Amino acid sequence: MKIALMDSGIGLLAATAAVRRLRPDADLVLSLDPDGMPWGPRTPEDLTERALAVAEAAAAHRPDALVVGCNTATVHALPALRARLEPGIPVIGTVPAIKPAAAGGGPVAIWATPATTGSPYQRGLIEEFADGVPVAEVPCWGLAEAVEHADDAAIDAAVAAAAGLTPHDVTTVVLGCTHYELVAERIRAAVQRAAAPPLVLHGSAGAVAAQTLRRIGERPAPCAPADGTVTVLLSGRAGALPAPALHYAEGSVLVAASPAR
Repeated sequence: MKIALMDSGIGLLAATAAVRRLRPDADLVLSLDPDGMPWGPRTPEDLTERALAVAEAAAAHRPDALVVGCNTATVHALPALRARLEPGIPVIGTVPAIKPAAAGGGPVAIWATPATTGSPYQRGLIEEFADGVPVAEVPCWGLAEAVEHADDAAIDAAVAAAAGLTPHDVTTVVLGCTHYELVAERIRAAVQRAAAPPLVLHGSAGAVAAQTLRRIGERPAPCAPADGTVTVLLSGRAGALPAPALHYAEGSVLVAASPAR
């Protein structure tokens, strides 16, 4: 089994680690775009062009499925990626976990990039899945960039700023950018109110990993031999995980995997 994941940067680590936990025997192809990152400020057309190039680099390794490990790329490029690669290679997007978060009753805060916050896409998801639960949209200025560079001081500042914009009665936070899942516990610590029930965080990585296996007719096998390989592509070139990836547990797990065959 071979599963490819793509993103402009290391935001794909959360979904990659989730796939690794479910199937430690799966070979992984990680396709990043350091030449074109960040994708967020790009026009939808430009982002789609970059995403198609990164996806095609991964597709050349003949994976069984491709995961778009980026909310922004899913919003703008998923239809083009599916048109280009399916049905030969199933393409799985990443959507904020608004539906399961709202099922807990709320109130809910969605932490997302400034470009996504208030966007028609996110507002549509809220209208479709929030089911009347109060939802606050919280823009997280600079957080994805700080996580990408493993800049602890900048991460703390961005998390504190977003926490200051989060209503005090929130019981659940949706991590609406894959980068945020890498610092989930720091977000929890910043938002948790004294004497309040434990804050619930909802990321997308686990659901994306499970959906990927379903799409290719496989089942979780967490006890399988941990012999899956890792291949890293940097804007189409063979390479290694960027150094900041090793700052996070999700990246360190991958370094311990077998080298690419």
